[in-house]
Amino acid sequence: MVKSTSPSGSIIIFAYLVVYIVWGSTFFFIEKALHAFPPFVLGSIRFIIAGSLLMLYCWMKGYKIYIKKAVKDAALVGFLLLFIDMAAIIWSEQFISSAIVSILSAATAIWFIILDKPKWKENFSSIPTLLGLILGFLGVVMLFAEQIFGPEANAGNSDKKLTAMIVMTLGTIGWTVGSLISKYSKNSEKKKLNDSDAPQEPEEDLNVMVKTAWQMVVAGTAFTTVALLNGEYRDFEFSAVPTEYWGAMIYLALMGSILAFSCYIFLLQVRPATEVSTYAYVNPIVALILVHFFTDHIVSRMQIIGLAVVLFSVLLMNWNLYRDSDIIRNYKRRRKIRKLRHMAPKSSIPRIVEVAEFIQKKTKKPKDSEKSTDTKAYKNKEPKNFDQEFYD
Repeated sequence: MVKSTSPSGSIIIFAYLVVYIVWGSTFFFIEKALHAFPPFVLGSIRFIIAGSLLMLYCWMKGYKIYIKKAVKDAALVGFLLLFIDMAAIIWSEQFISSAIVSILSAATAIWFIILDKPKWKENFSSIPTLLGLILGFLGVVMLFAEQIFGPEANAGNSDKKLTAMIVMTLGTIGWTVGSLISKYSKNSEKKKLNDSDAPQEPEEDLNVMVKTAWQMVVAGTAFTTVALLNGEYRDFEFSAVPTEYWGAMIYLALMGSILAFSCYIFLLQVRPATEVSTYAYVNPIVALILVHFFTDHIVSRMQIIGLAVVLFSVLLMNWNLYRDSDIIRNYKRRRKIRKLRHMAPKSSIPRIVEVAEFIQKKTKKPKDSEKSTDTKAYKNKEPKNFDQEFYD
């Protein structure tokens, strides 16, 4: 029997640092790269490099590269998530600070609440979710007002800033639509499989890394097409780009698109999803810090307040998920045990600990007489249909 080895704490910490810091810094490096690259050329080169390298890695690992339906689905999701959303981010950062763009990206949770129709009843009957939705809109309005009427606003660029904020908001909606399409297409396929009377084998699917490689290739192709049509490539000279801006481009392709994503997928396999989702709170803070120390943008008090309001609204909108997570349940359980220990006489404390340890056990060891029955029951069960994205 092969023993399963869990990853060390240092590896998990490293993966979290990459997801927190690298993903948060990509907003800053996009703004930096825009000093030398036109927006659609930037997206074209970034995703062609990242998609090609990731596809090469998948081929070397022996993953299946092409299944018509899976590639078609990946192309649609890649167009909405990586082209529409990233095009909005890159284009907007020509006119507004990367910190503002990162905060608006964090506010994507608003559109998940509004556009996820099958969960309307659950979402709109939850007081924390509704409060989070209201606060989220308030935070976004504060950012709009700060950019239009704040210290950096003037008669020359306030219109461009307003347009950039609107484009950025539309990009987050595109990201939300793409994510929901991906989510419910998987759910519908599983439902069809479960509703079918005849036993069927699950349809062959691509590894999540292969799907992501296709999404990047599609995004790179879309960026390239636009850059060719609008004349950006015609006027662009590769040799004129200084080395430091090529460094920003390589950082975006290798660190932002490949390394950070790989760490994200790794963490989803070894840590609770609600814990991994905390990157949404850290990324805007990282972006704000980099903007403050390494750009000439003014980080105003209104931006910091707007960031706090948006992040608190995201916390409220995800409150039900966090409340039901294993981390919160274990924390509540430890608090109850400490309270019982404090209230109970000393003679009863060992009994309290014994009961708590008994409850913590998930299953009892079966007796010898029950082992054969349990084995038969297990054999008669249908195999669990795990999501390939997390278990490949």
